[in-house]
Amino acid sequence: MAQKLIRPYGSWASPITSDLIVAKSIGLGGIQSDGRNLYWHEMRPEEAGRNAIVRYDRQGAVSDQVPVPFNARTRVHEYGGGAFLAADGIVYFSNFEDQRIYRVMPGVPPQAITPEGAFRYADTILDAARHRLLCVREDHSDPNREPVNTVVAISLAKTADAEVLVSGAHFYSNPRLSPDGRRICWLCWHHPNMPWDGTELWVSSVRDNGSLGDARRIAGGPKESIFQPEWSQDGVSLFFVSDRSGWWNLYCWTDLEVKALAPMEAEFGLPQWVFGESTYAPLSAHELACTYIEGGCSHFALLNVNSGKLHAIELPYTAIGSLRSHGREIAFIGASPTEFPSVVALNLASGCTRVLKRSSDLELDPGYVSAGEPILFPAEDGHSAHGFFYAPANADFTGPADELPPLLVTSHGGPTAATNNGLKLSTQFFTSRGFAVLDVNYGGSTGFGRAYRERLYGQWGIADVQDCIHGALHLVRQGTVDPKRLAIRGGSAGGFTTLAALTFHAVFTAGASHYGVSDLEALARDTHKFESRYLDQLIGPYPARADLYRARSPIHAVDGLSCPVIFFQGLEDKVVPPNQAERMVVALRNKGLPVAYVAYEGEQHGFRQAKNIKRTLDAELYFYSRVYGFDLAQPVEPVIIENLVL
Repeated sequence: MAQKLIRPYGSWASPITSDLIVAKSIGLGGIQSDGRNLYWHEMRPEEAGRNAIVRYDRQGAVSDQVPVPFNARTRVHEYGGGAFLAADGIVYFSNFEDQRIYRVMPGVPPQAITPEGAFRYADTILDAARHRLLCVREDHSDPNREPVNTVVAISLAKTADAEVLVSGAHFYSNPRLSPDGRRICWLCWHHPNMPWDGTELWVSSVRDNGSLGDARRIAGGPKESIFQPEWSQDGVSLFFVSDRSGWWNLYCWTDLEVKALAPMEAEFGLPQWVFGESTYAPLSAHELACTYIEGGCSHFALLNVNSGKLHAIELPYTAIGSLRSHGREIAFIGASPTEFPSVVALNLASGCTRVLKRSSDLELDPGYVSAGEPILFPAEDGHSAHGFFYAPANADFTGPADELPPLLVTSHGGPTAATNNGLKLSTQFFTSRGFAVLDVNYGGSTGFGRAYRERLYGQWGIADVQDCIHGALHLVRQGTVDPKRLAIRGGSAGGFTTLAALTFHAVFTAGASHYGVSDLEALARDTHKFESRYLDQLIGPYPARADLYRARSPIHAVDGLSCPVIFFQGLEDKVVPPNQAERMVVALRNKGLPVAYVAYEGEQHGFRQAKNIKRTLDAELYFYSRVYGFDLAQPVEPVIIENLVL
């Protein structure tokens, strides 16, 4: 083996370039089966972030189902999800441009089946007996009120106005018909709750004419979060996930009772940021395939409904989602510290897996891959916090003996979400150049029980920031990273954590905010319906506690800032509008601090276009190189950094 070259950390040449990342990478999700074929959606940066729908047939042939320029993406709740349905060889999808539902039949161009109007649709299912679709609709037709969410029926016989079946709650999701079509269930919740705070599970009979009978609530409430109701294959039982025990566990309802299936301190559910998430799949009336999170990592198992026995199956994946049954196979999105997210099929009879589609065709030399190691570190007030640590890794280079690597602390978005240690090119982009990375699951993250999730209640901008700081200082105490080169980065809510850490504390020496929140009052006033009361739990009711919103907003505390910051922003972002970043840029500029601002036309909340993803990676790397004073081995397009004096 050739001896490694000694070069300063951060300056190493890497085969993982931004060009390679955007050319070789797609996003995967939304797996479905129509009993014959598998389907999933692909977010393609090289097609300006278009969401395509792909079919995988029994012969292994892969084909696009939605032609250009159609984009299968819904804007219900702004975050979308559940944008398509595959049934009997036909695909129904919400088109991003006009938000109408289209039908795609073999050999026929997409045809709109909903009328024009200010409506959005998601989480669609087929009611075959009545020749209609059932779905969640969001009505934006009255600009003087907040959008109205309902469960509606859409005729497949003609283009007509939808029929409202269920209304009255602020939000709906998961309408699901029993196999015989005689019963329907759904989830709903009300302001100020988010779906991970408290939801209700309702069941109703369905009359022959399609109208609903009397409905009854069978689970859930203001302090119980229900996730993914699914009917058993015989229609006798209704499965669902509830956190009534403090953990999202599986339950089964019949007309007689609700029964816990496999009580344990693990999470079988996820926060419902988007529609269509699935963590389990009924295989029969008495068996489920499921995935659960324990210690921050995913596990796979088969569950006997009658005995409650959970039979774990070892798989080479630490992040598993979008789980669906497909005959005696289970399809899912799986990733590991050394494997990209992929569509995977597991044969339950043989236990063998096969990869149907990888999110990246890039073949990485293991010498350039840093595997994320789970760590637990001490935090505030006797708490512990979780994260994944990535050490610098490069087959060709090592750092000088008298130098420690710079650290990038990553704070995930949400903030009610979680990170995992599945292989991410954006992380390897930095670690292969000599950076260490700490990806933090701060208090408020999911995957560690309701109590851990609720650590952020009333403490957003405090508990999350403290956990990020404690994680960085933990690595400093271990002698792992350079205490003078601690940077923090994050997007959306993670961008707020980043800016709060930089504004109210003096631990980090640089930061990168990707469409991050700087003014909490503006967010409370301007955000969309889904999140309009989210901050009631995280901070306090607004405007009654406007003092807290101002006190925790970085825009009002720029005097505390003393280090360089780079901002990235989509100019069409409706979740965190551009003025959130632009006001911070002006404040830093006026203070004389080094600041850079990179804004993108045509981008919303999160970047989807290949050219902008590339530019963001290169600009952030260039920013750190100038701030921390090292040369880049591979040239990138510079970014203007105002007030920078070296």
